[in-house]
Amino acid sequence: MQKTFCVAGTDARQRAAARALRDAGYTVLGPGQAGVARYALLPMPLDTLTPEVSDVLGALPAGALALGGKVGTAVRRQAQQAGIELIDYFQRAELAALNAVPTAEGCLCLLMQLRDRTLWQSPILVLGYGRVGRAVARRLQALGAWVTVVARSAEQRASARCAGCRAAPLEQLPRLLPGFDAVVNTIPAPVLGRAELSCLPAGALVIDLASRPGGTDFAAARQLGIRAEHALSLPTRCAPRTAGELVADTVLNILRERGEEA
Repeated sequence: MQKTFCVAGTDARQRAAARALRDAGYTVLGPGQAGVARYALLPMPLDTLTPEVSDVLGALPAGALALGGKVGTAVRRQAQQAGIELIDYFQRAELAALNAVPTAEGCLCLLMQLRDRTLWQSPILVLGYGRVGRAVARRLQALGAWVTVVARSAEQRASARCAGCRAAPLEQLPRLLPGFDAVVNTIPAPVLGRAELSCLPAGALVIDLASRPGGTDFAAARQLGIRAEHALSLPTRCAPRTAGELVADTVLNILRERGEEA
């Protein structure tokens, strides 16, 4: 039982994570066998309590550990009522850093699929320069795009300039937007409202990578004839095998730090 994982969820990321745990020496069981598992790997996002997750939490034996991503209040409450320790692996810095890579690759894939020109010699505006913004900007530059970064933080703007991008403060956004037909937003706050979107040229594309509700007024974009895609869960959509392996690596790091990983 000590090296036994119950894995809930059947998407490609969970299946890849299960394989990685099995390769690490763990016995992997289905949700129906949660009662004999030492650990439970729950899916991501866990913003709502599904019947399967509820059943797993209710069946886990005393002392078991559950690990899930983007855990919501209802799931935490259920775990607490069941006496199960629950860790949100998405809060781990290493997973957030590594997930930026498949997110950025997925973003580039969308930009190439949804536009009729190359990224090479295309002016692309990236809003925000955190983990994901940096990963996107670097890959765009590598493909020859002309990248401008808009960020609130002077330090982030300086980092963008040091990396070879142009950079501007957020208050200059309305003035900059007419010069870009492709915008990637990574800022989890309202930055592309109707006023800003109306500054974009006809046929512009917005890829919003920020977590819900995003930083774009999607209803206003539709009314203005601007294509705005809220590109959530790109690691799972575009690289589920890598995404699952990263989750498994993070979970194993957690167990190792707790002195439980053999």
